[in-house]
Amino acid sequence: MTPAVFLFILCLGVGSRVLALDPSLDAEWEEWKILYEKSYSLEEEALRRTVWEKNMKMIKLHNGENGLGKNGYTMKMNAFGDMTDEEFKKMVVDFPMKIYQTGESFWKHSLSHLPKLVDWREEGYVTPVQHQGNCGSSWAFATTGAIEGQMYKKTGKLIPLSVQNLVDCSQSYGNHGCDWGNTYFAFFYVWLNNGLEAEATYPYEGKEGPCRYNRQKASAKIERFVSLPEHEDFLMNAVANEGPIPVAIDALHESFKFYSKGIYHEPNCSRFNLSHAVLVVGYGFDGNETDGNNYWLVKNSWGQSWGMDGYMKIAKDRNNHCGIASFVKYPQV
Repeated sequence: MTPAVFLFILCLGVGSRVLALDPSLDAEWEEWKILYEKSYSLEEEALRRTVWEKNMKMIKLHNGENGLGKNGYTMKMNAFGDMTDEEFKKMVVDFPMKIYQTGESFWKHSLSHLPKLVDWREEGYVTPVQHQGNCGSSWAFATTGAIEGQMYKKTGKLIPLSVQNLVDCSQSYGNHGCDWGNTYFAFFYVWLNNGLEAEATYPYEGKEGPCRYNRQKASAKIERFVSLPEHEDFLMNAVANEGPIPVAIDALHESFKFYSKGIYHEPNCSRFNLSHAVLVVGYGFDGNETDGNNYWLVKNSWGQSWGMDGYMKIAKDRNNHCGIASFVKYPQV
């Protein structure tokens, strides 16, 4: 047994039960491996299959309950299916748990007369969904997404900005590359650095590297960044009036990992233990406006095969669900 496989067994924590596989899932397992281009050594395959089976059965149970109306969203198997909880947490926890309240607070809009539906994708403010890979860089994707929207608002040109620039170059401002970071430190870097390169000139690599920022190639800069009070009304106002807004949420749940569609509501979600950054690109409601099925429309950085082509709906106006309004900073250009 190789050291890597031994460590995997320790993480799995199932001992001799590892090889108790369900033959009825053979076809789905093989299809999943082909779809996500998975290959293992003979020794590791049964271990990964055990994790995958546990997740598949949990997903089917959830969706069966959803068919009876118990849940408001469905789940689906995806590329995370063979990952242990420890492996998933290592990838996801890329946003410091502590909520930083520093930064300038600023508000200029009325909290009334807002549109009932907003989707900035339809207005051209949002670049395509990308995949952060094994690098804990959601904070950088959320940062670039917000600046991209503000630059489009100012210039009418939607230019994908460099996540790698932030991963490589903002560490002296408080971020930790592929380990973790947050939007406050990232905006502080762009502001003091007086620029950020485009994806075209500084492409994403999914790993840390030396800082290669070239000021002459900068495609965007910000004049300031704003901190909002911890309340969904302020977030709604910002999304309606400013454009896509980066936020942090608690994403450490199997329900989030395998989200498929519908309005996500996780009873165990925390308003304080923020672990992952996403971009709010709109809001709305399903069904009738009076049904209470309000949602935030969120862009993730786990590729287009996750969720609704890389997006999800998170419950809105339900006591700051998953902490979506707990850490809100956005740029002005």
